[in-house]
Amino acid sequence: MGSSASSPDQRPSLFSPYQMGRFRLSHRVVLAPMTRCRALNSIPQPANVEYYVQRATEGGFLITEGTMISPTAAGFPHVPGIYTQEQIDAWKRVVDAVHAKGSIIFCQLWHVGRASHPVYQPNGNVPISSTGKPISARWRILMPDGSHGIYPNPRRLATSEISEIVQHYRQAAINAIEAGFDGIEIHGAHGYLIDQFLKDGINDRSDAYGGALSNRIRFLIEVVRSVSAAIRPGRVAVRVSPAIDHLDAYDSDPAGLGRAVIEQLNAIQREAGERLAYLHVTQPRYTAYGQTESGRQGSEEEENRLMRTMRDAYEGTFMCSGGYTRELGVEAVATGAADLVSYGRLFISNPDLMVRFKEGASLNRYVRSTFYTQDPVVGYTDYPFLGQTQAQAQARAQAQARARL
Repeated sequence: MGSSASSPDQRPSLFSPYQMGRFRLSHRVVLAPMTRCRALNSIPQPANVEYYVQRATEGGFLITEGTMISPTAAGFPHVPGIYTQEQIDAWKRVVDAVHAKGSIIFCQLWHVGRASHPVYQPNGNVPISSTGKPISARWRILMPDGSHGIYPNPRRLATSEISEIVQHYRQAAINAIEAGFDGIEIHGAHGYLIDQFLKDGINDRSDAYGGALSNRIRFLIEVVRSVSAAIRPGRVAVRVSPAIDHLDAYDSDPAGLGRAVIEQLNAIQREAGERLAYLHVTQPRYTAYGQTESGRQGSEEEENRLMRTMRDAYEGTFMCSGGYTRELGVEAVATGAADLVSYGRLFISNPDLMVRFKEGASLNRYVRSTFYTQDPVVGYTDYPFLGQTQAQAQARAQAQARARL
């Protein structure tokens, strides 16, 4: 595990410092990766700079929204990429501004796999996946015009194609370091491409990447090894969600899947003689719609037991996320259930979330309808800081938008 500044007889706090490998954090409130759809034409904009800077604190830790590793990786409108020089240069402006405020920032590397649509794919192709099975009609995909569509049948990747996807992750990690990021997080959760290999409810392959659990985790481990070799393990993190059914990502044995992934990550760290930056695990209560889906997920007691088992098994910094409140985050750190806690929706509407948490101040309510719009101000940079009124925050945001133009 990482280390905190707490003495042996003093429990760590959500607001106490933490040594995350080479990175010294001043507190443990982390900005979770969240798709926001404000990177027009997949290129980070000045509004993206402002958004991340607003949420940066001295010694704080930010994780970017999911960032595409290749042109085939998109499943939402206007999400950023990290595979062209123009994207790299645009991200540099974000990173430099965040660093100027003293924060650390990782880029989350993302490929949605079958959670896409031909409208997002080069030449209108069908999306790729571990399988040829589509995501069920229970779920809908956000289309560029704001409507919601049906997920199409994906194309099953040939065994020979998988190494090319691994290379895309590797190059994206190299590009992120060129952009100045302190490290990267591999998105292996929430029903996206890597999770489509991990979960036996999706993966129906009969080659070396399907069937047995050791085969299903192969793709993730190959990505981790390749990326770690390129930029060093200490700059690499992994996010997984063994027990989450988002986008039909079911597994018959979530605990076994979690153990298998952790055993391999621990082995990589021992072989390298250097720990990964952290392991990021989402609490099963998370869903895209902000509430627990019924019927497929276990009790809170079972969920907590799984999270604790993973935390105890992993040899390094453990970050949790998924519906955490201030109180749950304080408890998680104080009891040793996690070293760091990442916050999503609460950080959207409270750019100064850590300060509000520390002071016990009230929180702004988020407006869900503005989560995935393209407006560079509304629902993005116009939430008030502590001591500001909504009107003052909106005036500030509008003035900053005019200045950008």
